Amino acid sequence: MTKFLKIFTALIVAAFAVGSLSACSTNEPMDMTSIAAVVDVRTAEEFATGHLDGALNFDVQSASFAEQVSSLDPAADYVIYCRSGNRSGAAIDSMKALGFTGTLTNGGAVANASSLTGIEIVQ
Repeated sequence: MTKFLKIFTALIVAAFAVGSLSACSTNEPMDMTSIAAVVDVRTAEEFATGHLDGALNFDVQSASFAEQVSSLDPAADYVIYCRSGNRSGAAIDSMKALGFTGTLTNGGAVANASSLTGIEIVQ
C-alpha cells in the first residue's frame, strides 16, 4: 500500500507540474508597449540577410558596441537578439555592466525574437 501511495503521489505531482508548465506557455507575442527598442547584435552582414522590422543594429563584437548602446536610455526596457541567443546574452551582460537597469530580454535567434515580439522579419 505504501508503494502505491508513493507512485500515486508522484503521478499527481507530475501531472500538476506539467499542467502548470502548459498554462505558463503561450504563443502570444509579449507586450511591446514598454519596450524602448529591439536591438540586433549581429554583424551588419547578418543583419542584411533579415532582421526584425525597426530593429537597431549594434554588433556586440565590434569595438564600438559600448559607444553605440550608450546612446540608449539605460533605464528603458529592450529586447536583444542575435543568431542563436549567445551573443545577445553577452550583449545583455555588457549592457548591465555599463549600467543598464531596465529589463533586458534575450530574444534568442531572429525567428524566436519575431515570435516573441510579433514583429516581422524584413530585409
